[in-house]
Formats: sequence, structure tokens, C-alpha cells
Amino acid sequence: MSERAAKIPPAEEEQDGDPITDSAAPDAVAETADSETTDPVTTGAEAVVRALENAGVEYAFGVQGGAIMPVYDALYDSDIRHVTMAHEQGAAHAADAYGIVSGEPGVCLATSGPGATNLVTGIADADMDSDPLLALTGQVPTEFVGNDAFQETDTTGVTTPVTKDNTFASDSDRVGSDVSEAFALAREGRPGPTLVDLPKDVTNGETDREPDAPTVPDTYQVQERAESDLVAAAAERIENASRPVMLLGGGVIKGDATDACREFAIEHEIPVITTMPGIGAFPEDHELSLEMAGMHGTGYANMAVTHCDTLLGIGTRFDDRLTGGIETFAPDAEVIHVDIDPAEISKNIYADYPLVGDAETVVEQLAAAVDESPEATKWRAQCQQWKSDYSMAYDAPEDKPVQPEFVVEALDEATGDRAIVTTGVGQHQMWACQYWTYTEPRTWVSSHGLGAMGYGLPSAIGARLAADDDQEVVCIDGDGSFLMTLQGLSVAVREELDITVAVLNNEYIGMVRQWQDAFFDGRHSASDYGWMPEFDKLAEAFGAEGFRIDDYDDVADTIDAAIAYDGPSVIDVHIDPDANVYPMVPSGGDNGQFALAEEQL
Repeated sequence: MSERAAKIPPAEEEQDGDPITDSAAPDAVAETADSETTDPVTTGAEAVVRALENAGVEYAFGVQGGAIMPVYDALYDSDIRHVTMAHEQGAAHAADAYGIVSGEPGVCLATSGPGATNLVTGIADADMDSDPLLALTGQVPTEFVGNDAFQETDTTGVTTPVTKDNTFASDSDRVGSDVSEAFALAREGRPGPTLVDLPKDVTNGETDREPDAPTVPDTYQVQERAESDLVAAAAERIENASRPVMLLGGGVIKGDATDACREFAIEHEIPVITTMPGIGAFPEDHELSLEMAGMHGTGYANMAVTHCDTLLGIGTRFDDRLTGGIETFAPDAEVIHVDIDPAEISKNIYADYPLVGDAETVVEQLAAAVDESPEATKWRAQCQQWKSDYSMAYDAPEDKPVQPEFVVEALDEATGDRAIVTTGVGQHQMWACQYWTYTEPRTWVSSHGLGAMGYGLPSAIGARLAADDDQEVVCIDGDGSFLMTLQGLSVAVREELDITVAVLNNEYIGMVRQWQDAFFDGRHSASDYGWMPEFDKLAEAFGAEGFRIDDYDDVADTIDAAIAYDGPSVIDVHIDPDANVYPMVPSGGDNGQFALAEEQL
């Protein structure tokens, strides 16, 4: 960060229950910035960079180009570390992952036209998963807007459906404050992506206006505490439950509510299930953990959801990959739904007890209101029995190709408890969910709602820069996903990033192939990828270290060597091409009727 700018403390310093529009905070932030700033801004571009500095931004991910060039010129004199990505989609994914791991908005930049549109996949991903992200896009000069100028796109129009807020900057005096406000909006309340479109004449324009502090507008209100009478009613329901479960979604992690949820579950001995975005919200090695529910969730999690009488859902939007058919989801349960966004309450699953508010705050309200733990001894025993009945054990015969589950477990065993896992999308993503034991929040980084193939490698870059030095970063990818964004290896090598990529290579778009076998009579239309390159040699061409696994004897030593290598490494793991992901609930099906093999579909 430049010595010209003050580094503003992150939002975590706000007190629980205080409105985010607390009038004292902006004055204090602005005073700090004014007292330590020595060189005044002179252009709109400098105001943009000053706004980022004031917000405490340390990294920005992007690709240079004509319309965004004034901002990059201003970055030249800043201590913000810019990471030049190989593609704008990778910049958005890297910034997204940085936000997931750090809790602060990741920042990505691109030029106008194709640069901006290349960001859209990553922005849409952040929108679906409520990840804090700020995108800054160059735009043609204001006088050319609407004239089909070179590399002109209606960026705000294109991104309106997939952003929490976006702004077309129109004034050099105001542009820095536009960026400050967008940064604040990205992280406050329900996080999400914001975008500021920056016409070149606005960033080149003269100004001496320092940007406002990164605060949200007065019109943006977030309800922190749930209504007390509803909390009391929900608490009474929990006390009287005989088959309770807690369902923890991604909002638990984003709301820093993991500790509160863990304490509540353990104190009252309530079995805990997570959604896929909620992985890490509760330690999976705890006896109360039933792990992930949904389409490829554990059999025991899905049985518990199906048979519970009280479901406490926190920070989840009850999407279709979790619920299957709405009419068969938790059919006997009264639902307590905690969410900071009132739009999510009863959107998909009817909430008998709608508790709108910050996840941590509301769980603390419930903790204070629940006087007696539910009598659920038999229920807990039943959940343990389901764990035994529907074990996630698998066969790994020596005379067959390497099984992917074995590789994931070996990677887990070779790394520390706080290792961060990133993935692309497909079968490998599900195996990474199912066979890695997650015990900490912000250690699982993936594309959930959008399901964006190619997410794994660029997200590993962002995660590595946000992670602590002692945390390993492992990208578990598929050959199809890896092929989409592997140019990011050039970034990892250039930046000397210590990441390990394990490509589970079955020479298929594996999940598509699995569905084709199950539902399309085995007709492998455009899913057979028998022409894959040798990823270990390709890695070496980029300057990374390449490894290959062909049989079980190679697994342990190769993984140890790849992780020990101080820099980017790629393991081309040739797995059983016929391996499938189970359990599986067909789309729209009954979670309690999951399949454990293809013939059960």
C-alpha cells in the first residue's frame, strides 16, 4: 500500500448489532485517511486507486488494456500488488477466491468490451455464491458511449442481473467515492459482487477530490437481530424437538458464525449437516457431524434431513441441488430459517419460524433463549446407525486403475488440518467434498451455484495470496476443467506461488459421462476426451514441476514430492475412467431415495 494512503481497518471491528451505517464510523475512517495522506489525487484514476488503498486492498487481479490504462498507470505508484492474470475469467475467479479465504472483497480489473465480458462468468459465480468481489472495468470515453465504439460494451447493462450493485462512473470528482461505496457494498450484509464501469475520460479527468471512506449509503439497511418473539417461538420448538438437525449453509462462514454454531450444536447435542457452500462450518471429524446433504451428499445426511422433525437452517438458500424435490424435502419438519436476506425466507422452502438477521447474532439470540436441550438421545443413535449403514467406504482393488477417492484421501493425509482445497466443477469436485475431512471454515473454495468449470486453478492463485504462509493450497481438478484455464500456470510460475494441482484425469467430462450412462443409454455425445495432453509435461513447459500417477504404488510418494516442491506443481493422476460419484439423488428426486449404484437410479 502506498505511503500516501491510510490502511483502513476491516469491517470486523464493528460491534455486533451495530447498524453498518453507524454515523461515527465514516468520520473516524475519513479522519485517519486525511491525517496520513500526503500527496493529493490529481486525476480520476488516482482517486480510484486511492479508494482501494483506503479500503485496505493489498492485491488486485486483472489484465491490462486500452480503456483501463489510466487506472493501471495510477497503480504503478501504489503498493497494491497487481497480479497480471492470463485471462480475465481467471482474474475474476482469483479475486473471488481471495474474498472467500480472506473475508474481504477481492478486486479484479479489466478493460472495456471483451475484457469486461470475460469477467462475467466470475462475477456471476460470485453472485450465485454471495462472495464479496469488486470489479473495475474500463469503458470508452463518455462521448463515444452508445456509438458502437471500438471495444464498447454496455457493461452495466450486461452485469446488472449478476451484481449486487453496479455503477457507471460519470464524474471525475465522484469516481473515487463510487469505488469506495462499491467496495463497502460488496462486503456488507449479504456479500456479493459489485462493479464500477470507468469511462476513460472520467479516469483521465482532473480532480483534487479525495474519495469518501468505504461506507454504504444511508439507504442500505441490514437487519442484524431477529424479532424477539420469533426467536422465543423458535427456541421453544428446538427445546421440544425429538429429531432435530442443524443445516449450516455458506452464510454461516460468510457471517463469521461458525464458532457460535459449533457451540450451540455441541451444547445441545444436535446433529449437524452442511450444504456444499457450508463445508467447513462444522468439523467433519466431530461425532455430531453428518457432513454434506443433497444430490451427492452422504446417505446419512440425507436420511437425517428426510426424517427430522425440526430443521434449523442457517445461512442457506435451500437451492435445488440441496433439496431435490421441494415436496419431499424434510417432509415432517418444522423449519427454522435464519438468513440475513429476507428475500431468501420461504423462497424455496417454507419457513415456519422466519428469523431475519445476521447469522452470528441470531444464533446467539437462540442460544440465550434455549433453556433446555431437546431430548434426542434415540435420534442421535439413529443418526450414528445411518452412518454405519450408509458408510462412504469404497473398493480399491489392485487390479483396477487408481480410484479417485483414494487419491483425495491421500492428499488430505499429506497436508495439514488448515490446508485450503480449491476445485473445478464435475466429478472431481464431488469426490473432493466427500473424501476430504474439513474441520475449519474458509478452507473449501469452489463454484457452487453457477458450477463454473475452470474455476480450480485461478481460484488456487487467489486463495494462495489470501492464505497464511503455513497453509497449503491444493487444487483438485478434473482434466476437462483444468484444460479450460490452465494458462493460469504461467501466473503461478511467474509469481512463484506454492500450490499443488492434482488433475483427476479420466479423459472424460466425467459428470456428463456419468449422466449419459444413467439417463441417455450410454451415448457419450461430446463427453469423451481421449485426446487430452500429458499434463505433467505441459506443466513443465510452463516452468512448473510435473508429476504423474498411474498406479497405487505411485500415490503416496508422488503426492509428498509435489507438496514438498516449493512452487507450483501439477500431478497428472490417471484414474479409473469408469469411476462414478455416489450417493446420488437424481435431479428433482427424493433425498431419502438416494442411489448407491447406477442400477438404483
